Amino acid sequence: MLKISELAMPKSRKVTTICNGKREVWTNYEEAKTYFLELMMSTDGEEHERAECVYIQLMHGLDECSDED
Repeated sequence: MLKISELAMPKSRKVTTICNGKREVWTNYEEAKTYFLELMMSTDGEEHERAECVYIQLMHGLDECSDED
């Protein structure tokens, strides 16, 4: 079952991600989440941690997500 915040969030809103120094603007929030989930699942070490950091921020609904502290 979907949570209220998931229902309220538009599926195609814009998000900016910064991972490993690469800035990317996504026009589809769900595509960004899928990309970083797949990246996180297919890597290990520092690259995994960077993707995980961005993915967690995406899960919290932020408009700009970065792997930097």
